[in-house]
Amino acid sequence: MFSHKKDNKMPPPLLQGPIHTLLKPLLLLLLLLTLPPTTTSHTSSTTTPPPLSTYLSQWQPARATYYAASDPRDTVGGACGYGDLVKAGYGMATVALSESMFERGQICGACFEIKCVDDLRWCIPGTSIIVSVTNFCAPNYGFPSDAGGKCNTPNKHFVLPIESFEKIAIWKAANMPVQYRRIKCRKEGGIRFTISGSGIFLSVLISNVAGAGDVTSVRIKGSRTGWLDMGRNWGQNWHVNANLQNQALSFEVTSSHKMTVLSYTVAPKDWRFGQTFEGKQFET
Repeated sequence: MFSHKKDNKMPPPLLQGPIHTLLKPLLLLLLLLTLPPTTTSHTSSTTTPPPLSTYLSQWQPARATYYAASDPRDTVGGACGYGDLVKAGYGMATVALSESMFERGQICGACFEIKCVDDLRWCIPGTSIIVSVTNFCAPNYGFPSDAGGKCNTPNKHFVLPIESFEKIAIWKAANMPVQYRRIKCRKEGGIRFTISGSGIFLSVLISNVAGAGDVTSVRIKGSRTGWLDMGRNWGQNWHVNANLQNQALSFEVTSSHKMTVLSYTVAPKDWRFGQTFEGKQFET
């Protein structure tokens, strides 16, 4: 009889021998191609402005009236403290807000687009105006909100110079229904810092702010100090109690949209009370 011995030897592995050198790189490449892509996070130190949609709010209902050119508010800077509105760069494109909108002055400098609605007799079709907040319309609780107390809470009310009002409605309209939305402010030049005070009391008026237009926090730094928090005095006047004379001054300004701009050595060490200096500006 012939005996048949079973061959128990295993076949050589596929990737052994000379073929291994050729196939292994190809299989490794295929494996890499099937892996999910890796996400890499990049952090940039450059502050970029928010998209326009961040600034544009939805159209909201309100009412608007006007004041005549002979009104004292035409030359007085109002509750935001901007002083001469023409010299400050605001001109007649300004507005006073009712109590429910004024936010105790934090909103000073913000920009709104306003259009006349719902009254074909007085509205000028297809028109709107852009104004900056520079003043406060005080409530009159001697009258009801719907009968004389136009700026009483909870009314949303705009008081415009007649020059601006007549761009959207005929002046005879008086108290008009309008729609408004908050928009991005566009300014020429940098943020302005006007320094006043006496001794260790330092007050700084901040104006010509682009982007959100308003200011929610301010810090100041002397060339021999660290950063010091400033408090809102009124409107956009900010103050600090510190001896900063004979020091160059730097400022950090933050808006309601959480954007911050740093202006280093804005005022030289020989600055004086009453002077105005220009720093950097928010990107728009």
